[in-house]
This record gives sequence, structure tokens and C-alpha cells, in this order.
Amino acid sequence: MRLRHIEIFQAIRQSGSVSAAAQLLHVSQPAVTKVLQHAELQLGFALFLRVRGKLQPTPEALALEREVEKVTESLQGVRRLAKSLRRAPGQSVRIGAIPALAMSLLPPAILEWKRDYPDITCELSSDHSRELVQKLLMREIDLALTLNFSGHPGLTTQVLANGMLVALASKGYWSEAEVSTPLPLAALAGAPLIGLSSADPLAAKLGSYLENVVPPPWVTISVQTYSLARAMVESGAGLTVIDPFTALGASTATTCIRTLTPPLPITLYALTRANEPPPHMIANLLEIFGNRASELLERLLPQGQST
Repeated sequence: MRLRHIEIFQAIRQSGSVSAAAQLLHVSQPAVTKVLQHAELQLGFALFLRVRGKLQPTPEALALEREVEKVTESLQGVRRLAKSLRRAPGQSVRIGAIPALAMSLLPPAILEWKRDYPDITCELSSDHSRELVQKLLMREIDLALTLNFSGHPGLTTQVLANGMLVALASKGYWSEAEVSTPLPLAALAGAPLIGLSSADPLAAKLGSYLENVVPPPWVTISVQTYSLARAMVESGAGLTVIDPFTALGASTATTCIRTLTPPLPITLYALTRANEPPPHMIANLLEIFGNRASELLERLLPQGQST
């Protein structure tokens, strides 16, 4: 199949008819019909059959669809990369962050940074770590903030701050005396937890930390984002172990935070493309991110501890 054949095939599958596909592609209906007939002639089998006035894909078309989707995704990636390469360097900075950092760290840091660079356009986005890495490699963003080490050879990794995971619980879960002291890791033995999805790198790290807790904590509710875990605790669902940036955004009226002993370390990373100097203004931005992150983490150390 040629690329034009694939485009027509996808348009018909999405819209359900030749006329709707023509409108979707901004071409005439006869043009769509002609390309479809040419594709079927080259393939040697029909792609669609008209059943009670509607086009239905043939079994052969359904078998082709998964591979066609891969080609379509690749073409979309080429278009996104071409658009990114067309962007004039230095006129804008595109920053992506995991949701935990996008909600807590990004807003105040960007406001501070914009005082020195008021004429630079700043584009902000939020995504999971895996997607942020792909966006960096596809030149869709210039900088990514994450709590997960990438190790990708095409990226440069810079440590901005070091912190520790914390326990967040609904108000009243612990006594007033307990709240003012670190939570022993052994106290999580057999405890019901709001846990992160096993596909999340932070969940895997937490799992390795809890391997020696017997019996292991019992995950009664599994979520995919740290912010959802926090929201569940705020609603009264119980206990979770999450990153400090998300925990510090929780309502103090409905939740309590405790550090853990021994501490479970995490790191804030900044990712940029390797072998390619980032825009000059990013160095100042990274310093602001690091300072802001350290200020937030200090709020977890009322007993004079140090990160």
C-alpha cells in the first residue's frame, strides 16, 4: 500500500463512509473512491464491503489495520519532528514535567524565571517520565523534570535536588504524638496502602524498599498518578507512600505527613538532549528549580534534620 492508500483507508475507518472521509481529508468524494479502488486493485482483495448501506471492513482490512496504525504513528512522529525543527531557536523554551512536579514546582519557579526573561515564550506540559523522554528525543520539548533516572544515551541528566519518600495519611490516622516523629518502615508491615501502579518506576523503587517488611503492606487501592493517591488520602481513604512534592500539596486540614525511618531517598532530575547545548536561559532556570525544590523539601524537616 502507498502512503496515500493508507491515508484514505484510515480516513474511511475513522469516519465510516467515503463521503465523510472526503470531508475529513478536504478532497472530493470521487477522489477518495478512485484511491480506494486503486488500493484494492494493487492488494488483490477488497478492503470494505457495503452492508445495509454502510461500509464494513473486510477481514483482510482488519488484519492490516494494526500495521497501518504503526505507519500512521510513524508519519505523525515525522511531522512533529519537522515542526519542532522549524521552530526558531532561543525564542521559546518548552518544559515538560511529571504531574507531581508540574503542580508543585513548575508554577512558582517559572514565575520567578520570567522576571529575568519576560520576552521568552514558555510552553509547559505535563506527562509521565517515559513520554517525557520520547518528547525530548523528538524535539517536542527542551527540558524535562522527573523523579526517575533515564540513563538514555541520547540525554544528559542533571541532579537538581535530593529528597525522600514520605507517608501521607488521613487526619486522625495517627495520634498527635506520632505525627511529630518519623514513621518506622517496619510500621508499614501488613498495613493497607493506596499504592501506585506497578508500571510506575517510583512504585518499583518503593517495592524494593519494602522487600524486607514482613508481612508486606497490603495495597487495597492502586492508582496511576501520585496526585490521585493524594486525593484518595484527602478523601479519607487512609495511607499512601508518595513523593514529597505531591504530599506537600495536600490539605493540612484533612491529611498528615510523616517522614520515614530509615529514609527512602528519591532524586529530582533535569533531562536535556545530549551533545546539544540547551538554550542559554535554561541554566538560570535549572538553578531556580533546584533552589525551589530544596525549599520545599526543607518543610519536611522540622526536627532539624538535613537533606
